[in-house]
Amino acid sequence: MTTLAILTAAGSGARLGRDLPKALVDLGGFPLVLHAARRLVGSGVVDALVVTAPDGLRDVVADLLITDAHVTVPVTVVDGGPTRQASVAAGLAVADASHDVVLVHDAARPLVPADLVRRVDAAVRAGHDAVVPGLPVTDTVKQVVPGDDVELVVGTPDRAWLRAVQTPQGFTRELLERAHKAGRERSGSEAAAATDDAGLVEALGEPVHIVRGDAAAAKITTERDLRMAALELED
Repeated sequence: MTTLAILTAAGSGARLGRDLPKALVDLGGFPLVLHAARRLVGSGVVDALVVTAPDGLRDVVADLLITDAHVTVPVTVVDGGPTRQASVAAGLAVADASHDVVLVHDAARPLVPADLVRRVDAAVRAGHDAVVPGLPVTDTVKQVVPGDDVELVVGTPDRAWLRAVQTPQGFTRELLERAHKAGRERSGSEAAAATDDAGLVEALGEPVHIVRGDAAAAKITTERDLRMAALELED
């Protein structure tokens, strides 16, 4: 079996408040997308890498990755789509037929540990066709009726049953392609309901499995998240 990693880096990152796409924002001297690519490749289980680039910046991203001494696997950079789902589909479209396992990772999680990448990959290879890393939810979570200033609480889920999921998410190639095909065929409202690739698999009625996540794989969304990641790098 061989593993392809699709690294999604096409998002605008508007909530980060910068004048460039999030994947190109600097962290410790290198852009987020380069950190993420190095860590995926450094896991030792990724045989090839496809990166989805922000609009008009495919050559910039390609120059960053293809010339980097730490990115030692074949790299293909493609234009990302208007949604995350479309970007992953664009990555799948150029995947080599020899890849049996596909890991989908977000450049917004630049400090993903190599052990986490290996855990997800190993679980797929062990026969679990869809695998996501997750961490127990430590806050009390309320279910509400959405509103403006004041919302009505309608339930308190037992947090023992809840997990905050991360990336990379791992799949057999066959299942991921089937899930994306079904997602494209559904109506717009249904397709929009899937915020990750595991959600597309769930919509097929196929099982999704959880492996232990890692706090270091935190997502960078705000300036505070970026500062926390910089502190993580210093440790």
